[in-house]
Amino acid sequence: MGFFFNFAPMNIILFDSNRENYYPLSYTRPISDFRIGILTIKEKWEKYYKSVSVQTADYLSAKFPLKIEKDNLWINAKILPCSALITELKSLRVGELLEKDGEILAFRSAVFDTKKLNKINSYVAVDVLGNIWDIFSDNDREIKRDFALLTKKRKSQPLEESNTLLGTEIFIEKGAKVSCSILNAENGPIYIGKKAEVMEGSIIRGPFSMGENAVLKMGAKIYGATTLGPYCKVGGEVNNSVFFGYSSKAHDGFLGNAVIGEWCNLGADTNNSNLKNNYAQVKLWNYKTESFKQTDLQFCGLIMGDHSKCGINTMFNTGTIVGVSANVFGSGFPRNFIPSFSWGGPAGFSVYKLPKVFDVADKVFARRKLTFDTVEQNILSEVYTLTKRYRNEQ
Repeated sequence: MGFFFNFAPMNIILFDSNRENYYPLSYTRPISDFRIGILTIKEKWEKYYKSVSVQTADYLSAKFPLKIEKDNLWINAKILPCSALITELKSLRVGELLEKDGEILAFRSAVFDTKKLNKINSYVAVDVLGNIWDIFSDNDREIKRDFALLTKKRKSQPLEESNTLLGTEIFIEKGAKVSCSILNAENGPIYIGKKAEVMEGSIIRGPFSMGENAVLKMGAKIYGATTLGPYCKVGGEVNNSVFFGYSSKAHDGFLGNAVIGEWCNLGADTNNSNLKNNYAQVKLWNYKTESFKQTDLQFCGLIMGDHSKCGINTMFNTGTIVGVSANVFGSGFPRNFIPSFSWGGPAGFSVYKLPKVFDVADKVFARRKLTFDTVEQNILSEVYTLTKRYRNEQ
């Protein structure tokens, strides 16, 4: 957007911590690359600092390179920026570590080493992405924050008169098209990205955002707080869900309280349950504890890792985790933890072998005029190895 709040000349590095807690989404990206609100966490920090890189798992470093200089401010990637925290970080000196409630927020050092640093306690309210379900739970707040950041002192492109508008916080970027639709921003802002398209008959209730070249199909019904990342295609009914980017749910079916990674495809009439029949709180599979973890949420739907697909009429139970590059199909409800590189459904799963995975990924990338290169292949190969034991593979 061309504007920065450059309070310090230092080099900013967002470092991963507790990566296992965020699998399967963090198998294929740093935590800083998670989208929550309109922007990714890294993009949020880039609005305050010009030079931002990431420290993550070694096998991801070719795609997400690390830049180290003599003076580095290392920031926990789970931390979401706000003006009060930026002010605190501005005053942090070399050799000092900022923490809150025992959690490292940031430290200033030439190297990634927290030993022998002078610990300072933070007294500002800090928003932390503590769990994977916070991506949709906190999406309302983050859309509102990002909207204010992105649209400040800027003028929206005009909307066609064929649309019905409620509320005033509606921002349309250059090249976007919105036709014969209802946009209700009374409960939160609506942001339509560059060259995005809202097809006729769509009904949108904010907070809502859609990224560059995203498409909302005809007659879509969208409840806030929902985010469509760049190049997503979405139709049907969606409630409080986040699509990271390059994924499709192009047809009818319900998706609620969900997070969908990149390069995913949900077949026609795919539905997920986001509320148990007995209204009990939902548990989700957690890779760190290797058990089902209590979310303390009554509404919790589907978390799907990158490159996963499901066939028509697929039904996902409440609180389902689908790993990376799974292919799910068949009648009935599959189990609510589907390991990465699984092929099948309620009748059982076999292993989705890498040659077939690569073949499909190559075709999917080509549809977006991108290349499924060796960097992407190496990441999926490493994830295949890391997740092998979950598939009972011999």
